[in-house]
Amino acid sequence: MAYYKDSINKIFNEFGSSINGLSKEEAAKRIIQYGYNELQEKKKVPAWLLFLNQFKDIMIIILFVAAVLSGIVGDLTDTIIILIIIILNALIGFVQEYRAEQSMEALKKMSTTQTQVLRNNESSIISSTELVPGDIVLMEAGNVVPADIRLIDTHTLRIDESSLTGESMSVDKISTDLTEDNITLGDQVNMAFKGTLITNGRATGIVISTGMQTELGKIANMLHVDEVSTPLQYRMQKFGKNLSYIILFICLLLFTTGVLRGEEPLSILLLSVSLAVAAIPEALPALITIALSKGASHLTKVNALIRKLPAVETLGSVTYICSDKTGTLTQNKMKVIELYEQPIAGLSSSLSVLQMSMALNHDVKFTESHTPFGEPTELALVEYIIHKHTFEKYILLSNQYSRVAELPFDSDRKCMTTIHHFNNKFLVITKGASESLYATLTDEDEKSLLLNQSEEWASKGIRVLAFAYSILDKLPEPFTYETVEKNLTFAGLAGLMDPPREEAKQAIRECKTAGIRPVMITGDHPATARAIGKQIGILDDNSLSLTGAELNHLSQEDFLKQVEKTSVYARVSPEQKLRIVKALQEKGHYVAMTGDGVNDAPSLKSANIGVAMGITGTDVSKEASDVILLDDNFATIVKAVKEGRRIFDNIRKFVKYIMTCNGAEIWTIFMAPLLGMPMPLLPIHILWINLVTDGLPALTLADEKAESDIMQRPPRHPSQSIFADGLGYHIVWVGILMAGVTLATQKYALVNHIDSWQTMVFTVLSLSQLVHVLSIRSDRTYLFQQGFFSNKPLVGSVALTVLLQLFVIYVPFMNTIFKTQPLSLTELGICIGMSLVIFHAVEFEKFVRKQFHKK
Repeated sequence: MAYYKDSINKIFNEFGSSINGLSKEEAAKRIIQYGYNELQEKKKVPAWLLFLNQFKDIMIIILFVAAVLSGIVGDLTDTIIILIIIILNALIGFVQEYRAEQSMEALKKMSTTQTQVLRNNESSIISSTELVPGDIVLMEAGNVVPADIRLIDTHTLRIDESSLTGESMSVDKISTDLTEDNITLGDQVNMAFKGTLITNGRATGIVISTGMQTELGKIANMLHVDEVSTPLQYRMQKFGKNLSYIILFICLLLFTTGVLRGEEPLSILLLSVSLAVAAIPEALPALITIALSKGASHLTKVNALIRKLPAVETLGSVTYICSDKTGTLTQNKMKVIELYEQPIAGLSSSLSVLQMSMALNHDVKFTESHTPFGEPTELALVEYIIHKHTFEKYILLSNQYSRVAELPFDSDRKCMTTIHHFNNKFLVITKGASESLYATLTDEDEKSLLLNQSEEWASKGIRVLAFAYSILDKLPEPFTYETVEKNLTFAGLAGLMDPPREEAKQAIRECKTAGIRPVMITGDHPATARAIGKQIGILDDNSLSLTGAELNHLSQEDFLKQVEKTSVYARVSPEQKLRIVKALQEKGHYVAMTGDGVNDAPSLKSANIGVAMGITGTDVSKEASDVILLDDNFATIVKAVKEGRRIFDNIRKFVKYIMTCNGAEIWTIFMAPLLGMPMPLLPIHILWINLVTDGLPALTLADEKAESDIMQRPPRHPSQSIFADGLGYHIVWVGILMAGVTLATQKYALVNHIDSWQTMVFTVLSLSQLVHVLSIRSDRTYLFQQGFFSNKPLVGSVALTVLLQLFVIYVPFMNTIFKTQPLSLTELGICIGMSLVIFHAVEFEKFVRKQFHKK
């Protein structure tokens, strides 16, 4: 339909709507009729197919075939148990993948945009997915257009349609009807299209199409792309693939040597394939997704909404945090912190002339519950008076000296004047910038006082408001600025500041100890920026401050020389923010940048982590960001960085755990025949270890709390291998030690003719893996310093696994199934003692690391 040609009234009639909007009941009906306003995503894999996909791995298929053949020619019990374990393994894999998908869905739902609509002639904010054709939508600069909309009313509206039409320049929009036929989208200037960005002005419009019926929806199939893996997931997938080849080669070698030694071919095939299935870390990508998604959910609880999953893993790499001042480092609430009152007789018995002027000269209004609202500076003045003299006295004063006329503030005069009844005369109060009031005074001493005090405060970053007054017998004619704002008497000065957030100071200290450089970027006055920077600890003797003008005069070469030393930027434009980001990146830094306006989008996109403001931020800035601060608080960024480090640490821990355990299984199976001993484990034992000991504890490592020194160490470089900092060595030496302990147990049992030697080997390897997971909960802190129960899910999973292992050893029907024998207390004690070797070895490793770091 060519709605750009139709009149607004015709469109109203067609959609059964009006300028007052739809009723809520009608909107609910239309949701059912038209569906939600969202683009259809690539068809998701149904749960049942996701489960079946767990069986398509070639190694699972080989194991399945080998188990069936073994059952045909040998023991059917083994076959049934192996098949049950395969199904349980598949079930765990399915749960991990399903949870990862659900977590991602939850993140998408949390990051949907909001839209202002008229329903029942009342304005309300709703999720943009709930829009229906016929809705009346109110939009302004910074919003993303939520649906295809015919514009009803526009005010200097400009829209960036580059995402839809490719036109790089923003388009001026109007609301009048167009007459031409077959106009291209770019020329439909009375239409706004879903997904485009409002860069200027405001507008009202009627929704004509939603979801897949929009112009964006019509090309939605072009937008269907596969989910992109995070860098870490990609690296681990690549590593897992390469590792699989090595493991398959080892298993092939195991099978070949077994056959050459005279082992029964089907049995050795079953063992080799079981080992391959257990050792290949196919669950790692899913475990990483779960860890990242859980981290993202946890970050939401501390007011950081993650829009893009890779941001979770990369938050820990941030070296510079470039933050806005207002509202992020400060409270975004002006407060009177200084008063300079002229020593003159008060016009009121209870208030000085200055305080009376502050109480009367403003446009602040009150709600029914006496909550003031209005312009921030005036709010600060009124709140000061109410706090000092009570609300009742303020109301009494306002009624006693009621306003009779005013001269509103304008940017040329930079002042505002109000006139009030005063004892059958008129009280004139003028408030404004010091330089503006200077010209209205007649007394030279007062002029000097005004300038000197103003300059002193301004040098400290304090915003100065000057007040002057006069008493007139009658109002002058003509009633103009020139006739009223003259021959005034200086009343005094009010000094205001947007105070720093208390939590920002602590967050700045945390940043510095964590090797992160905080930088303040503001459009505010340089003196104010420097004052706030010093108060919160960003600016010190070793750092510099720059203004936008100074930055303009610096060549790129000169700027690169001092960008790492500069901590405060004042009077900076959005374009210069982008230059700062790129300069820091050129110096090899990983930059987080905050922003809230339309013009901040380029710097947010260019930064390694773009951080948008959830309260004051525009839709455009949020769309460009990786993280949204729901409370607009700098301290939340630091919490997010800390959480990012914790999540990456925990991912390293379960990589360490799984790879060490898998390595131990390979070494044990491979080395036993070379040492002249029989095969230490049966296929069912290996699959059980993989199912129980590798599965449950690995998942709960994601819940591990942050290391005590997590914010005392430098940021991790994003390209650093996950196996760096000794992790790779740990996997090798602990895996070999675990296998050595297991094989030593086997040798001891065989030498001493213990019939249950295989059960002992099975138990030692299982328990070794469980004590290993307890000891790697921290890289630096000993377990009993850390607190044994500080990760209750992990302790619970270990306890459950131990019980299951004992169940397999001591319950008679499980003995039959798993080919185990009950162990005597002495034999069980030997198994526990041998397993504890691993625990003490890893704890000793922490001691060695501490000694090394001391040096």
